[in-house]
Amino acid sequence: MRENKKNRDVLRHFKSVRSALFAAISVMVLCAVVIVVAISLRFTRTSVFDNAVVYTRTIVRQTNQNIDSYIDYMDNIATMVSGSRDKQTFLYNKDEETLQVSECRQRLVEQFRTILKSRNDIRNIGLIQKDGNRLFNNGGQQKNAYLDLDTQAWYKNAITSNRSVLTSSHVQHVIRGERPWVITVSRGVRNFTGSGNREGVVFIDLNYSAISELCDQNSIGSKGYVFLLDQDGNVVYHPQQQQLYNELQTENIDLVMNTDKETLMDGSGDNARIYTISRSEKTGWTVVGCTNVAELLKDSKKARSIYVLVAAILVVVALVLSNFIARNITRPLQQLRDSMARVQEGDFGAAEVEVTSRNEVGSLTRSFNVMTSRIQELMKQNIYEQQQKRKSELKALQSQINPHFLYNTLDSIIWMIQSGEYKGAEQMVSSLAKFFRISLSQGKDIIPLEKELEHATSYLAIQNIRFKDKFEFSVQADKKLLHYLCPKLSIQPLLENAIYHGMEGVYDDGEITISVYEKDNLIHIDVSDNGLGMPEKVVEYIMHNRVVSSKRGSGIGVRNVDERIKLIYGEQYGVTIESELNEGTTATIIIPKLEETAEINSDESNKTKL
Repeated sequence: MRENKKNRDVLRHFKSVRSALFAAISVMVLCAVVIVVAISLRFTRTSVFDNAVVYTRTIVRQTNQNIDSYIDYMDNIATMVSGSRDKQTFLYNKDEETLQVSECRQRLVEQFRTILKSRNDIRNIGLIQKDGNRLFNNGGQQKNAYLDLDTQAWYKNAITSNRSVLTSSHVQHVIRGERPWVITVSRGVRNFTGSGNREGVVFIDLNYSAISELCDQNSIGSKGYVFLLDQDGNVVYHPQQQQLYNELQTENIDLVMNTDKETLMDGSGDNARIYTISRSEKTGWTVVGCTNVAELLKDSKKARSIYVLVAAILVVVALVLSNFIARNITRPLQQLRDSMARVQEGDFGAAEVEVTSRNEVGSLTRSFNVMTSRIQELMKQNIYEQQQKRKSELKALQSQINPHFLYNTLDSIIWMIQSGEYKGAEQMVSSLAKFFRISLSQGKDIIPLEKELEHATSYLAIQNIRFKDKFEFSVQADKKLLHYLCPKLSIQPLLENAIYHGMEGVYDDGEITISVYEKDNLIHIDVSDNGLGMPEKVVEYIMHNRVVSSKRGSGIGVRNVDERIKLIYGEQYGVTIESELNEGTTATIIIPKLEETAEINSDESNKTKL
């Protein structure tokens, strides 16, 4: 029960079934895409990371092998030199001035020159005995007199070791005047003519660049690098070695030297560093490949970008398809909704909806069509009945001409004839004939404003003769408005009201004015008098009570005119009255500007072209 209520609450937030359906499909697609992308990104990250680690491990191993091969080659050179007879004679013959020693020295110099000439990576090659002879490179160099060989690891370790010794990078200052940064391969030389102990050393100084080239020839990404440590954890080579000495660069050497793993991580997150380790049994060195996790996952980030792009494209395609599906599913409902809206607005002509399906929506559509058809029939019947009622009301309103007006006018004509006022009687008969001719108007309810003004003028002429010129009247009309239509017998009741109410108490200076003008694109017809005016209560009574103007008048009251105008044009039109005591009264008719081609209501039909 609660679950259903929750679902209803969720659906209430959507304005249409289409949007709800579109949202539901979109959410499902988005969830599926997000899950697939998340799993793919996770798998890709792991795969890329593992592959990068394996690749780095391969590079480090290869670098270690290359260094081993290189050092092995240099070891062979040292072994070759240490095993020659010439070095034995040169080092251990106490008589340095003998011809044999001189010849041995010359052959060693030639050998050294050949080696140095063929190997640019060898800085120095030499033979040295602590208290005996020594030979460096081409034979011209001298030993540094201030150097104690017992303090030099390359010499001390070679004397005590039965194999070649490899030092870390250091400053070599065995030769006077030189202090190169080198790595030294040294090997002890036994004195077979004497004690049989190792009393001399063959050494080869390798340029530092030779090791750096070996370490740098295989790159680990764009930011990764390889460095070397000796068996004691001293740095043999590092691409930022100077920064290490200045403590601008740090490496977790203790972590590397104390682990038995091939790969380990220092730090966390993308800023963590991965150390890949390969130890050499030959040299005792440790080759370490270092790279950032972010560098290893660079391809993963590229893949992530591709995944996100593909996911975005899939989402867009899914949204388009979802919209297409939702639109097709809800189109019959939208058509039904639009048809209901047209029915609500009163448009039954285009209310029928085409039935395109056999499901519940199709059944609902068929029921709606039947309902609207029946409603339309009932509306037509009601409209017909209303038209008949309106026709009757208009006829009733128009038929309210009080016969007293005719009787009084005829009596006046008879009296004038008997009194010999033939001219006045003639004018009254002429005005009366014009009055009734326009009143009948061949059965028309709507006549041009010009004709209505003629009718009003005839009425004023008759009344002026009857009342012995008690008042004067004038008509001020905009000629551009005279062709517009006006309800018949609309001005005369206002004139009647002005004569019998406004002129009451006025004897010889009464004025009645008819003004026709345009205001706010509407026609205004003012009937003004300079009579005594009416209190607000009287005005209210005239406008809201069914009373005739006077027993002596036509019997068509002001409210009658107002109702007729509203029946014809609408509630926004009609009659207004403004009156001030001792100032006069102005009754205003407000009607739209309609010509004979305009569609208006008449008693023949609801909408008829005149």
